[in-house]
Amino acid sequence: MDLKALEQQLRETKAIGLMTKLTLKNQIDDLLGQFRDYYDGRLKATLADLRPPFDRLVMKVLTLLQDADAALARSVAASREALWALLADPVKFKTLT
Repeated sequence: MDLKALEQQLRETKAIGLMTKLTLKNQIDDLLGQFRDYYDGRLKATLADLRPPFDRLVMKVLTLLQDADAALARSVAASREALWALLADPVKFKTLT
């Protein structure tokens, strides 16, 4: 999984409108902020508590892509656990931010 390539494909897809892409970017930034706070000890939650918001965000992306960009939807679905592994590992997470 190439995270940068996946990010670029999401930016370029015509399956998601501009305003929705901006909304998704904000939601992704918020989720990354929660992980940052978790790893910095500022969030009183467990890693397991962060999984449902991650899953909801992935499902939202998949729903938006499934009909108009099925290939990208498959890539996102196939990358789901690898993305979680990046977020769930504090060392790997630091390389993302």
